[in-house]
Amino acid sequence: MIVSKENAEHYLWGGDCDGWHLLKDSALSVIHERMPAARAELRHYHSAAQQFFFVLSGELTMELEGESYVVPAGRGIPIPPQAKHQARNDSDKEVEFLVISQPTTRGDRINLPVTN
Repeated sequence: MIVSKENAEHYLWGGDCDGWHLLKDSALSVIHERMPAARAELRHYHSAAQQFFFVLSGELTMELEGESYVVPAGRGIPIPPQAKHQARNDSDKEVEFLVISQPTTRGDRINLPVTN
């Protein structure tokens, strides 16, 4: 079966961000996400899962272990297991990206306290 965001399982996160499960397997997860301008996920880490964020359109800011990286369309950034990270959209346009996780992050996400 050919999968796209048009026929994949959809969910909302963070109020108005979209996710589509392109591949939902315990060993490998591929999610297409859309994040409106000026949004961010909670800072967190995964004990076992490694991830790769690949930007399809727009630009994603990834805070990784205290360093910020701006990832433009057509580029990606790996996130090793246990690395504290936060995906943000600091731009004024929406961003779409793939989140590839191995193994799945289900039950493997530890949110960190919000600091000012």
